[in-house]
Amino acid sequence: STTPVNNGFPLFDKGKAAPIVMSKQDFTGVQRTIKDLQADIEKVTKNKPVLYNNLPQNEKNIIIIGTIGKNELIDQLVQSKKLDLHDIKGKWETFIIQTIHQPFPNIDKALVVVGSDKRGTIFGAYDISNHIGVSPWYWWADVPIETKSTLYIRPGRHTLGEPKVKYRGIFINDEAPVLSGWAHEKFGGFNHKFYVNVFELILRLKGNFLWPAMWGNAFYDDDPQNPILADEYGIVISTSHHEPMMRAHDEWRRYGKGKWNYATNDPILRAFWREGIKRMGTKESIVTLAMRGDGDEPMTQGTAIDLLERIVADQRNIITEVTGNNITETPQVWALY
Repeated sequence: STTPVNNGFPLFDKGKAAPIVMSKQDFTGVQRTIKDLQADIEKVTKNKPVLYNNLPQNEKNIIIIGTIGKNELIDQLVQSKKLDLHDIKGKWETFIIQTIHQPFPNIDKALVVVGSDKRGTIFGAYDISNHIGVSPWYWWADVPIETKSTLYIRPGRHTLGEPKVKYRGIFINDEAPVLSGWAHEKFGGFNHKFYVNVFELILRLKGNFLWPAMWGNAFYDDDPQNPILADEYGIVISTSHHEPMMRAHDEWRRYGKGKWNYATNDPILRAFWREGIKRMGTKESIVTLAMRGDGDEPMTQGTAIDLLERIVADQRNIITEVTGNNITETPQVWALY
C-alpha cells in the first residue's frame, strides 16, 4: 500500500526505510538478491535501507529475509512459536511474507520473508520489489520506476504457494543477428557480463531455467564464469533441442573429430558427451537426451528407432557412471527428432 495501513508494516514511512537483516550463512544468490531489493527500495523511495548481518540494537521495525535452515533469527522465531513454517517446509520454491509483532525484545515489528529453499527466498524478495513498483523489465525494457513517499506491507501471511510447473524459463533461440550483434557490441559476446542480466530477469519473473544462446555460441566454453554464476544466482542450465549431454553444438565444430553420426562415430561421440557431464559437476542442470543430425537435420533417412534407443541408453549410462548417482536423480529432458 502507498498509504499507511492499520497493523501494516512500514517499509518506508516519514522519510525512513526499514533496515534489512540477512545472514552471512545464507546462499550467495539469496544475499545478492537482498542487495537488489535494497537497491530497488532506494530507486522507489530515494532512501537506501541499512543492511545488517545481526539483529540491530536501535531499530523498531526491521525486515528479516532468509532461507529455512540458513538464518538463525528465523530459526529463533520458529522455536519461540512466533513463526509457523510447517506449510512451506520441504516445498519447492515457496515463500511467505508475514509481519510479526514483538518478534524480539525492543523490536516492535519484523517483516519476515522466508523461503523453503534458495529460490523460494529469492522469489519472496523480488515479489516485494515488484509490488513496490520495480518491474522485472526495469533494465531490459527501461520500464520507469515511480517515486513513492510511503510504502506499507498489508498485514497477513502472503504467499504464492508452490509453483504448478517445476521448471520455467527462457530459450534464447534464433538470436542472430539482432541479440548477438547487441551482446557483442555492449558486452563483448554472450559472456557472464551479458548473462547475469538474463539470470536476474528470469528470477524476477519467478522463473528458474535457461537454454542459452546457441548459434556459434557455447555457454560453458565461451566463458567459464557463465555456469558458475548461473548456479550461484539459482538458474538451472540445460542445452537446447539438438545439443545433448550439456554440450553446445558449436563445441563439436571446435573439438569434434569425424562425423556427427552415432552409427559410424559412436566412441568419439561418447567421449565428447562424457566430458559434458563431467564439466556439469553438481551444478543444478537438466540434461538433454537423444540426438539429431548435424545442424538440426535428420541423422538418417527414415526413423532409425533402434539407433535412437541405443543412443539414449548409452547417454544414460554415461550420466550414471560420471555422476555416481542413480539415473533418476539427474533431471533429463527428451528432445526426439
